[in-house]
Amino acid sequence: MRKTVLAMVLLAWVTSCKNPKNEGPQDQDLLIKGDNVIVPENNPVFKKIKTEVVGEQEHSDGIISAGTIQAIPNHYAEIASPFSGRITKSFIQLGQNISAGSPLFEILSSDYFSVQKDYTDALNDVQLAEKNYKRQQDLVKHGVGIQKELDEAETDYKNKKTSLSNASSALKVYNSKGGGIGSPLIVRAPINGEVISNKIVNGQYLKGDADPVVIIAELSKVWISGDVKEKDIRFVNTGDRVSVKVSAYPDRNITGKVYHINEIVDESTRSIKVLIQCDNPDRKLKPGMYATVNFSTTPTRTIMIPVTALMQQDSSQYVWVKTGKNQFAKRSVTTGETDQKMVTIVSGLKVGETIMTEGGIYMLDAK
Repeated sequence: MRKTVLAMVLLAWVTSCKNPKNEGPQDQDLLIKGDNVIVPENNPVFKKIKTEVVGEQEHSDGIISAGTIQAIPNHYAEIASPFSGRITKSFIQLGQNISAGSPLFEILSSDYFSVQKDYTDALNDVQLAEKNYKRQQDLVKHGVGIQKELDEAETDYKNKKTSLSNASSALKVYNSKGGGIGSPLIVRAPINGEVISNKIVNGQYLKGDADPVVIIAELSKVWISGDVKEKDIRFVNTGDRVSVKVSAYPDRNITGKVYHINEIVDESTRSIKVLIQCDNPDRKLKPGMYATVNFSTTPTRTIMIPVTALMQQDSSQYVWVKTGKNQFAKRSVTTGETDQKMVTIVSGLKVGETIMTEGGIYMLDAK
């Protein structure tokens, strides 16, 4: 009787050791071998996995840059008084459109009087030297003159003409033809444009190093100065069409053209200055405004995958590629442009391969 009971106890113990209920949890575990993982169908993770076949899509690597609107340098002029003196008259008003050479203001200046005197003296000297030169020519012609004196008169005449030319050039710098000694200097506009700043005050005394009192700008065209990252500059070419947005006119579509690409990289930002020229017939684009510039590139067919498929490990990125039934392998990839939903794959994947698009987060222990 005692032997029978002992045998039954031993049989019950052996049977309990082989109970499938004890082996079930082990069969459900993820099977990890290096960079490969097998997900059993009875594992809860299996139902959370989604896959997708890799394909190509048309993609354009749009480059967005912040920029600032500015006047084109040779369409912009800041005018200050060339001499110390007192303003006696203004000829302009703020907002007025003027032509190159138009009078802006006149100023009385002792320094300018000196320039006028130098010109007048040089003019008189030339006239006297010319008379002497002609007289010596006449004397030599009639056989009563001396050749040496003729040569000296000729040299003196040429030197006086050079001095007059220099004095005349000094006046031309100030768009002045001289006038009588003591007449005021009339300061004129160097370019066509609109008076965008006017600080002229009649009777005001200006020093020679004073700030500009008039600013003229021709704003029918403007530049937008933007920065493009070094890695993206290969997509930007002179003459490319770009789209521009300004916060002041969010519904307005503005187009421009790449005018110039700088030859120097800013080492602190690793970016390159790019100038975009835009038409501005209604003068809505104001110098100093901020703008957003969108450089569009030629569309190409490239591999793009959902961002949910991309995993990160330290500084590298990878995806899970399906290699068999319920089997996946970790594959390193190189990525390109990324938006909120899709990421461009530069290398690491081929068209037709199947990847895990959801569920990869549960594989973080697969190393």
